[in-house]
Amino acid sequence: MSGRPMPCDIEELGSLFLFEELDAEQLGRLCAEGRVELFEPGYVYEEGEPATCFFVLLEGTVVMSRRVGGDDVEISRTSQRGVYAGAMQAYLAVPDEARYKGSMRVTEPSRFFVLPAETFSAILREWFPMAVHLLEGLFFGSQNTQRTVGQRERLLALGSLSAGLTHELNNPAAAAVRATSALRDRVAGMRHKLGMIAAGPYARDALETLVEIQERTAEQVAKATPLSPLEASDREDALGDWFDDHGIAGGWELAPTFVQAGLDTDWLDQVAATVDDGTLEGAVRWLNYTVETELLMNEIEDSTTRVSNLVNAAKQYSQLDRAPYQVADVHELLDSTLMMLAGKIGPGVRVVKDYDRSLPRIPAYPGELNQVWTNLIDNAASAMGGEGTLTVRTAPEREQLLVEFRDTGPGVPEEIRGRIFDPFFTTKPVGEGTGLGLDISWRIVVNKHHGHLQVQSAPGDTRFQVFLPLTAADPDTGNGTGPGTPEETS
Repeated sequence: MSGRPMPCDIEELGSLFLFEELDAEQLGRLCAEGRVELFEPGYVYEEGEPATCFFVLLEGTVVMSRRVGGDDVEISRTSQRGVYAGAMQAYLAVPDEARYKGSMRVTEPSRFFVLPAETFSAILREWFPMAVHLLEGLFFGSQNTQRTVGQRERLLALGSLSAGLTHELNNPAAAAVRATSALRDRVAGMRHKLGMIAAGPYARDALETLVEIQERTAEQVAKATPLSPLEASDREDALGDWFDDHGIAGGWELAPTFVQAGLDTDWLDQVAATVDDGTLEGAVRWLNYTVETELLMNEIEDSTTRVSNLVNAAKQYSQLDRAPYQVADVHELLDSTLMMLAGKIGPGVRVVKDYDRSLPRIPAYPGELNQVWTNLIDNAASAMGGEGTLTVRTAPEREQLLVEFRDTGPGVPEEIRGRIFDPFFTTKPVGEGTGLGLDISWRIVVNKHHGHLQVQSAPGDTRFQVFLPLTAADPDTGNGTGPGTPEETS
């Protein structure tokens, strides 16, 4: 809004800390090319409008705010004479693209010295050319540094995730290769034993019964339940004694396989009742190949299923083939991130999932929320030094969805707690952190999703809490309480 024109007093301008070093001629030019205006309570300018003027407070009270979702969040409130705001970056090489970075309003009738952005830029460049160059270098240098370091941060995160995923994929893949090689040997042995049985003195009905036992054996392997170490040891001893009693040499080698398949002495008694003593050992060893083959196929199935699950987790984490903005289940996002980071978290950290599965799906940018989870989990794992407990909790909280990451590390000292979300601030050793992880997380949660990110910390109990709105407006408009378009936070 525009204010009511007021007379400009050179002495009043010269009494402000911003202009106290200017001479009378310079102060006269300011009064000639600028103006003094009186603004009634309300907005002087709003965030996002073209930055057309530079404002200096002469008298009154100003409130600075930033827009978060559909609300203006107060940043500061002051009555100090000489404070300034508005087109402070008009001296940059791209003033046409400049917009107000926040909103300014007054709570009482307030007077401002107002300088048009073009005039402010021209005067600054004419009076302080070296300072302008320094300020431009500082501004663009900071932007370039943040962009470069941000890219490096993403590359480091990608490298860490790739290493973790490769590690996780290697184990089931190697297990599948080993099982496949062993399976080839077992199938060859089974063919050999089948030939021996076919050439042996087996009656037709005995062979049919033996084949039927083989089928039931394969079914039993699929239904086998894990035994405790003590139970398995006792059953192996019983099977070993049975083999010795029936004259089968090396029975101690067969016993563990049969126990793993869930077979016992009653099953062996059925086999013994089917064949005579002379052919019992051959029949048992043939059925042993059946058991080993089924166990190996189960191992291959488990390994390939694990690989498939990891690939699906990677797709879920990266949100491949999915819209950037969608209604998502935060638990699926958390699970995929935890799976992707399992190698980095390490075996010494116990992960506890305390999920409230009744929580609804929420409108969000899943790929970017995964980045938030990654940063917070990585920080927690790093803080615990490889030993401790990481608790991931979800719960409803004041009409929002809470995602909490709790670690048992040493905690965040109170004196730095207010700075941890600042760009480039890090407590990690040089070369191990860029200080952008929490800054990026803050911008994703607050600016992109219109939520809130906070930390509560004490030694042994540090909690990073992410609050996300349960509902959202049309993401194409950016209105209401929902996430805006990606360009809003660029």
